[in-house]
Amino acid sequence: MRSLPLPLALTARLSPVAVLACAGWALSSGPAAPPAAAGHRAAQETPAASPSSADSSSSGAPRTYTAAPAPCAAVPVPTVKSLVPGAKTAGKEIPSTDTALRRTCSWNALQGYDYRWLDVSFEISESDQEAKEEYEKRVAEKSGGGAVPGLGDSAYSVVNLTTEDKQQTREGVVLVRVANALVIVTYNGSDFESKKAPDTDEINKGAITAAKSAVAALRDGRG
Repeated sequence: MRSLPLPLALTARLSPVAVLACAGWALSSGPAAPPAAAGHRAAQETPAASPSSADSSSSGAPRTYTAAPAPCAAVPVPTVKSLVPGAKTAGKEIPSTDTALRRTCSWNALQGYDYRWLDVSFEISESDQEAKEEYEKRVAEKSGGGAVPGLGDSAYSVVNLTTEDKQQTREGVVLVRVANALVIVTYNGSDFESKKAPDTDEINKGAITAAKSAVAALRDGRG
């Protein structure tokens, strides 16, 4: 492989903590925002009713989820290898100010000229209603996407293309609400030889695949 000077966009991408700290948290003033920062703490799930029937709003009912699961265990190794070739499958958990409320894991790798980045975040709200309002707020901020049927209590997917210094990057975001929890997945990619981005379908399907794994991990209480 011939040497390749990395564009400014990639240089920024290869600094996950700085990028996440400056960009991810700005998406919301609520409990957290994608891609959020996160620490390392075991997940807890209360023996409450199923996520679809438990509405722990102002009634004081128990929350379905009381802590965010370990995000780096939320995506199976084969899925990580498929979505982010060459990445360390263990992932990197990003520091958080409150690991009970928000946790994020990040995987990224440059293999040849192909770059891929995946973030998976969990955010825990005080009630189903609070999580629903936060979900709706974020969906409203991201136009051009659509619903993802059969995923969580509600799910939304959107893919956008950006160009910087003639280099394209395509990014997909999937937002999922499950009772009082939000799952946020961000998946993007670039080709630094052709300057083109992966197809919309590839990015969208990859983000949804990771989101399905994350929702399953949340419900299983893994971590």
